[in-house]
Amino acid sequence: MRLAPGDTLLVATRNKGKTAEFRAAFETLGVKVADLTEFEGGRDIPDIVEDGDTFEANAKIKARTVALATGLPALADDSGLCVDALGGDPGVFSARYAGEGATDADNNEKLIRELRAAGASVPEEIAGGASQALSTARFVSCLVLFKPDGDTLSAEGAVEGIVTGAPRGAGGFGYDPLFWLPSHGRAMAELSVSEKNAISHRGQALAKLLRLLGAPGAAR
Repeated sequence: MRLAPGDTLLVATRNKGKTAEFRAAFETLGVKVADLTEFEGGRDIPDIVEDGDTFEANAKIKARTVALATGLPALADDSGLCVDALGGDPGVFSARYAGEGATDADNNEKLIRELRAAGASVPEEIAGGASQALSTARFVSCLVLFKPDGDTLSAEGAVEGIVTGAPRGAGGFGYDPLFWLPSHGRAMAELSVSEKNAISHRGQALAKLLRLLGAPGAAR
């Protein structure tokens, strides 16, 4: 699969945080990135039922629906936080952990509440400097690029960290303020977009996808 300079890639999201990450990444290919709030007719695409039981299945549902509805190549991701003390939850339900229409704050509050109710904690030697360390966890992201002719690419990434009960940082979105990176001594929400793209689950998946697309300088 190839995307040519000047092509428009429609990101199957209305999340501006995700759009900013994708736009920065695809600059290396000269590809224009638009999301469903920017593309004419994008607002008319109905909410997509993400009923897959894996991150890849949900990403493909979103990318395929948007590509076939618009006639443009579409990129979708399904990402989530898998928390060890909760048996891998919230996983594919991360975006709606506190219920349909839940805000990031709602989801974060529920996560902390559930972990504290479970008596979860992390030994100091593993916490890596995190305050109120509650559980080891990982962010997982699967990206699917789907073209209207059915051509498909997918890539997955993951990053390990610690869920804390002490939110930090004003950047990022979702669970980023609660996700401590021992390797950096900061929360995910304290990283710049470029720093996050370089090490995050979505950043890793993007690097793999860009390599498959033949982007110059893509990480190997």
